[in-house]
Amino acid sequence: MLNIDKELNTEQARAVRTTEGPVLILAGAGSGKTRTLIYRIAYLLEKGVRPWNIMALTFTNKAAREMKERVEAMMPDNASSIWISTFHSTCLKVMFQYAERLGYEKNFEIADTSDQKAIMKEVYKKLNLNNKMFPERRALNAISNAKDELKSPTDFARENDGDYSKEWLIKVYREYQASLLKNNSMDFDDLIMNTVSLFKTDPEVLSRYRERFRYLMVDEYQDTNTSQFELISLLAGEHKNLCVVGDDDQSIYRFRGANIYNILDFEKSFPSAAVIRLEENYRSTGNIIKAANAVIAHNTERKKKALWTGKEDGALIRFKMLESAAGEASYIAEDIRSRVSSGKSRYSDFAVLIRTNVQSKELEDAFRVRGIEYDLVKGLRFWDTKIIKDLTSYLLTVAGGANDMRTVRIINLPRRGIGQASVERALAYGAEKKLTLLECCGRASEIPGIPSKTAKAMQEFYDLIISLREDMKGGRLYEAVDRINEKTGYLETALAEAETNEKAEEMREYVNKLKETLDIYERETEEPDLLDFMRQNGLEGNALDKTGDGGNGDQVLIMTMHNAKGLEFPNVFLAGAEDGLFPGYATLNSEDPLAMEEERRLCYVAITRAEKELTITAARYRMINGETRYSEASRFLREIPIGLLDMKIEPGKGRTESRKTGHAREDSSWELAKKSFQAKPQAYSGTFRKRTLTTPAKKPDYEVGDRVRHFKFGEGVVTDIADGGRDYEVTVSFDSAGVKKMFAGFAKLKKL
Repeated sequence: MLNIDKELNTEQARAVRTTEGPVLILAGAGSGKTRTLIYRIAYLLEKGVRPWNIMALTFTNKAAREMKERVEAMMPDNASSIWISTFHSTCLKVMFQYAERLGYEKNFEIADTSDQKAIMKEVYKKLNLNNKMFPERRALNAISNAKDELKSPTDFARENDGDYSKEWLIKVYREYQASLLKNNSMDFDDLIMNTVSLFKTDPEVLSRYRERFRYLMVDEYQDTNTSQFELISLLAGEHKNLCVVGDDDQSIYRFRGANIYNILDFEKSFPSAAVIRLEENYRSTGNIIKAANAVIAHNTERKKKALWTGKEDGALIRFKMLESAAGEASYIAEDIRSRVSSGKSRYSDFAVLIRTNVQSKELEDAFRVRGIEYDLVKGLRFWDTKIIKDLTSYLLTVAGGANDMRTVRIINLPRRGIGQASVERALAYGAEKKLTLLECCGRASEIPGIPSKTAKAMQEFYDLIISLREDMKGGRLYEAVDRINEKTGYLETALAEAETNEKAEEMREYVNKLKETLDIYERETEEPDLLDFMRQNGLEGNALDKTGDGGNGDQVLIMTMHNAKGLEFPNVFLAGAEDGLFPGYATLNSEDPLAMEEERRLCYVAITRAEKELTITAARYRMINGETRYSEASRFLREIPIGLLDMKIEPGKGRTESRKTGHAREDSSWELAKKSFQAKPQAYSGTFRKRTLTTPAKKPDYEVGDRVRHFKFGEGVVTDIADGGRDYEVTVSFDSAGVKKMFAGFAKLKKL
């Protein structure tokens, strides 16, 4: 027998007992939403609702599994009959029953990622499309987005009719979908779209599912997209016993298609809905909750609510302004190490939250040199990312060329027509003659079994590396990265093949971070040498060696703020709290007001991950896209009441005092910092540049209207030239490749 009033707070109990009609449970961070859902299911069963009439939908298999386990622990006799599943698993079961009604054969197959790529390759062959000009990954991503919005190929074509830049995509989507049907296959996005289509066109089937699932619950409702909303609405259309649980203040997946208005406009979609707010937080101290409330209150597109906690206020939120990104990372590492050394904490008590993956580089270095074991959650360590592995392989080959493994990695990158069989013959020849693979490339015409065309490509690769080696003599190390990209076209190719613009921008950031690291090494080393740089960073072998205590799970976790959602830690560091990084320049300059609101929600999520202590750090300057940029403290930090902050600005000149301890601190900018915190956030007005890792851009020798030639895209007409600071951004309408935007320095356009 459930004792709801004893085991739940007042609002949780109300949410459990409100079982009839539509219900919106606004569950703030750490407010026990999963516990409330479990009790709600148990209460329905106790009321006499049959278990097979209950459906609970969530987003991940892990969440569904955990919910099942908790329901089984409370109601072991009935749990197996309750439908607890993800959206995709649910729709897969529906399709296995009724796919024939949509024109599929009964035993249809699911096209996984590799299948999708294979199908897309065939589509490209049929349409005679160039993957470099029209990247397959971008096509798949665009098609997925269209399906999330329930847009068929016909709908997509109608919506983009007359848009020249989308003509190729319209054709690709049509052929891709036809190929799936021909092969009796659905991709994952089809599962939901086809189920919605089935329910809309077949009232008999819809009626069966409505009759079965009389009580529908949806977790993490703020993350639903258009297709998921439509599916839910159809299922709940008759009995209307729909309970959705979510927090609009934690809606941070807009880039994946999540539509925050699904939760904001719930009462418009279901006018009789009851709205219940879970505002008591069981996770964090009072000061952390106050800070989170103060930040999120600046959003206008939200449901009003305010978290509170019965816990003590706890420690003030520490803010530390360091001189540089490296100094910031060192401070974090030293602070964690000293607190663990005191015996009061373990490394696993700490998490460092970052806005972008590229921030991890300095943190990884700081932890590694101090022997602190760490794990980069759901991300690759800086030196293990593909773009960095590729470029460091080029650098090593240019520097010495003795590591055949590195040379193998880049010999056909970008594609040069050098096949694996020819590489293996060259390696065998090198083993016999005691030559490196690079040296073999210079003698490729002598190697038996290598076709003359491939031998020529190998010779050209050899000449390229020797040319780059000559270019490096007397030059700066970071300049070698630019020269490699210019002469090989590597970065341009990688950017063209990126799935999204965000991925392309991240690639640029990684490249610039590599250049920055090389530049710092060269300035701080008496006799800089590229091979020595590689050794210092563990790059001469196959991979970085892990250092630290290791093996016992006692690790500091580094993760992006997005990946931290749903987690909690005793001590949290929020790193990089500067305007320009968090929020980023794209958000600061965006005309879309929702962009800043989503970024602020991400800040709210990051703050509310902390249970006991929250430390926010920033750097006066850091390298951004190859430039040293000075930034102000993040406007999100300035939205936290100053009385909640223990602020320390180091290093600097002169002396001042910590607001909390009264201890003297050296700094000349203390009063300025306080004023900047107290000031209302201003619209972003840019920042100044101290120095750059690239020479100032030269204006192209062509003008708008001129015809130009690109080495891959062929001939076209220049339609726009914009000064992008580091380089000029040129827009060209190519005769066969369509409209392309590119930087003049990389494009190497030739005026005709």
